[in-house]
Amino acid sequence: MFSAILISKDDSGQSVAVTQIDDAQLPEGDVTIAVDYSTLNYKDGLAITGKGPVVRKFPMVPGIDLVGTVTDSSHADWKAGDKVVLNGWGVGETHWGGLAQKARLNGDWLVPLPAAFTGKQAMAIGTAGYTAALCVEALVKAGVTPDAGEVLVTGATGGVGSVAVALLGKLGFNVVAATGKASEGEYLTTLGATSIVERAALSEPGKPFQKERWAAVVDSVGSHTLANAVAATKYGGVVAACGLAQGADFPATVMPFILRGVSLLGIDSVMAPKAKRLTAWQRLANDLDPALLETIATEIGLADAIQTAADLIDGKVRGRVVVDVNR
Repeated sequence: MFSAILISKDDSGQSVAVTQIDDAQLPEGDVTIAVDYSTLNYKDGLAITGKGPVVRKFPMVPGIDLVGTVTDSSHADWKAGDKVVLNGWGVGETHWGGLAQKARLNGDWLVPLPAAFTGKQAMAIGTAGYTAALCVEALVKAGVTPDAGEVLVTGATGGVGSVAVALLGKLGFNVVAATGKASEGEYLTTLGATSIVERAALSEPGKPFQKERWAAVVDSVGSHTLANAVAATKYGGVVAACGLAQGADFPATVMPFILRGVSLLGIDSVMAPKAKRLTAWQRLANDLDPALLETIATEIGLADAIQTAADLIDGKVRGRVVVDVNR
């Protein structure tokens, strides 16, 4: 038996509770893992609160991230004792996820825990930080350099935003962090932001073509925020879009793309191939100061995850939440 958060659904609606589950109920997979830590991402918050159609089959153990130790494997790449990380692949949506003491997964979904990080640190990064690394990698690959000008990071106090600010700051970029939390200025400058912009300046409907300001953008917000960011991106600038905290709509025009040659890059973390994942984790190992993770992350126990998920959706959580599934 092991402890897990289990989401169930019947005619009366969705219910969520910490439950004892028999090992025989674990789903199919060729690698079994003793989980050490998981996390709470925005998607996990939507799943647990039921405020988004994240869970595709019930009952479901949520948690799109986990780190732990292989206890049993028939997969050629993994053996008992290996430390592994899982991000995405539909885990916590269509396949039981990481908010549990045990998991059984497809070995193709796993990557090794980087030597630069402890398991707890890897989950302080989690899918949010790994997504931020994919965004930064995309900007660098597109040729954006620190001397190009200001780089905007929206949703900067969130998980993706916090790690993106830290990575870009370490690389020498002039990072402008957008946040609606005026009290978080010190937190963001500690991470590497050089200045702060009020979220409201970006989140309301704006002109489709605005004064050039941003050399590049990392956006986890979508909707009007993304539209305004694109509208103010400089000639030849690059925008990496990876989230929809404000909304999935994109109320923009083609003007910035056809008159300024702006590039909009879609960043997917869920189904990214293994080579991209390894590159992203290598960037994190090289360019993310592990000491900053103490600033970015808060640790909770499994029993606290349900309430914290609601707080996350309500915008009351800063940075990353690490879940110790064994307490």
